[in-house]
Amino acid sequence: MKALITRKVGMTSTIAEDGTVSAVTLLSASPCVITQVKTLDKDGYMSVQLGFEEAKEQNVNKAQVGHLKPAGVLPKIIREFRVPEITEDLKVGEKINPEVFSVGDTIDATGTSKGKGWAGTIKRHNFHRQRKTHGGKGNTRKVGSIGSMYPQHIFKGKKMAGQMGDEQVTVKNLKVAIVDTDKNLIGVFGAVPGPRKGIVVIKEAVNHG
Repeated sequence: MKALITRKVGMTSTIAEDGTVSAVTLLSASPCVITQVKTLDKDGYMSVQLGFEEAKEQNVNKAQVGHLKPAGVLPKIIREFRVPEITEDLKVGEKINPEVFSVGDTIDATGTSKGKGWAGTIKRHNFHRQRKTHGGKGNTRKVGSIGSMYPQHIFKGKKMAGQMGDEQVTVKNLKVAIVDTDKNLIGVFGAVPGPRKGIVVIKEAVNHG
C-alpha cells in the first residue's frame, strides 16, 4: 500500500544534471502506524486506517484509547485509505515508512488550502472589474446584476462573494522527487495545498483518464 500521512515542511528547488531548476515541496513523513484494517466480510469494504504522530494521553478520550489499544499507539491524526485488497503485511500495529515510495512515482496529494477569509468576486472568481469612468458611479468592484425578474431567486452555485479557501484540495499526478529515509522526508515536484506545518495526505495516483 502506497499511502502516507505527512506534514508540509516548505518548498525548495532542485537542479538537474542539465541545469534545469525545479520547484520541490518537502514533506515530513515519519512512519505511520496501522490502527485498523477493514475487510469486505466485516465492514462491507476494504480499507486501512493509519495513525500519524503521537498525541498526549489526556487529549484522547476513552473510546479512542480502546480503539487504538490493539495498535499500541496513541496517534494524533488518523486517516483511512481504501485498498483493492488486504495483503498479509497490512496488520494492526505495523508501520508504513517513506520507503514505500520511490523517486519517479506518481502520487495524489490532498491538503487543506489556506483560508483567505471573506472575499469578493474579483478575488474569489476572477471577475473583471467595472469601468471607473463614463457612468461607473463608483461601482467598480461590485458584482452587478445577479438575477432576472423570473424565477425570483438566486440559483444555487451562483458565483458570488463568500468564504474563500480553507477547503480540501487534491492535486493529482505529482511526481516524487526525493525520498530520504534517514530524515523521513519526501520531496514532490510542484506545489502542494496548505500552509507550512499543514497535514498533507499522499497516496499512489489512480488512473484519472
